Amino acid sequence: MQRLILFDGVCNFCDRSVQFVMKRDPEAKFTFASLQSGAGERVKEYYKIDPSLDSMILVEEGTYYTKSTAALKICKNLKGLWKVFSVLLVIPKPIRDFFYNIVARNRYKWFGKRESCKLPSSEEKSRFLEERTEVNL
Repeated sequence: MQRLILFDGVCNFCDRSVQFVMKRDPEAKFTFASLQSGAGERVKEYYKIDPSLDSMILVEEGTYYTKSTAALKICKNLKGLWKVFSVLLVIPKPIRDFFYNIVARNRYKWFGKRESCKLPSSEEKSRFLEERTEVNL
């Protein structure tokens, strides 16, 4: 099953998170698109996701997840001990998202911001939806 992660393409923390996931996803279960890309915009439109939402979004099995739920469901599919973090899904979403939102609100201040999305390397390129890629949902 293919999973799609939408992320803030100008956020340094988000970029590092994508690199982190790719390193721990040797089976390439995840593909990626920035929220700002044409592919990201089409996915948000298809799922009727609030266009102003700048959270990490995970799309799998016809459903999308945001914020802490997306992050923990991603961990569940990573190689190594990261799977253990998925047990935190038992904590009520409002509590989990409270902490997620603290990081999200401060991510540019703490980790910096780019002027534009970073282009993937040639090795990474196959894992990213491109502007003109047909998005099969």
